[in-house]
Amino acid sequence: MNDEIRAIEAEIETLTKKLSEARRRAAAERVTDLALLARDGRPARLSDYFDGRTDLVVVHNMGKRCVYCTLWADGFVSLWPHVNDRTAFVLVSEDEPSVLDAFARSRQWPFPVASMHGLDFARALGVAYDDVHQMPGASAFRRETDGSIVRTGYAQFGPGDAFCPVWHLFDLLAGGAGQWSPKYSYAKVGACGPSCCCNG
Repeated sequence: MNDEIRAIEAEIETLTKKLSEARRRAAAERVTDLALLARDGRPARLSDYFDGRTDLVVVHNMGKRCVYCTLWADGFVSLWPHVNDRTAFVLVSEDEPSVLDAFARSRQWPFPVASMHGLDFARALGVAYDDVHQMPGASAFRRETDGSIVRTGYAQFGPGDAFCPVWHLFDLLAGGAGQWSPKYSYAKVGACGPSCCCNG
């Protein structure tokens, strides 16, 4: 094993522990019970997705248009039983409910999804980059005993982050990720049949 690589890995491990400790110390941010739309288009609230639990992870997803956000979301499929064992979880998409519902079905996402289409959800959480779009990432929330909601953590998503392992696997290759970029072909080849809506 290369000594330089081992030293850098040790430094990253130390910094990762420091980051976790800093996150534990950070003050929680009180938020309102923000409006969302359920996948069938009915009005919903952030609190609806706690599913009777104390903690909730919200994935901020840019919608069907973004193959990168889809890569991250597809990766949560196998993690979903383990995540759900610890906390409630919902993917919040920019897409309108009917588009989100069809796309989530085509990808066979087993986890809850909701839409922020036309709502102030992203802006209220400081993750909007214009009037329509949100930055990809994840927020963690806790519901207090008095029913109020606080955000306990936030991280932005991007190639090489800790939330999508393909980049770290590719980094072991001689050419790294090279010119590779995510594609929608997984659903067409693996999860869906020829008549699936994603093949149209």
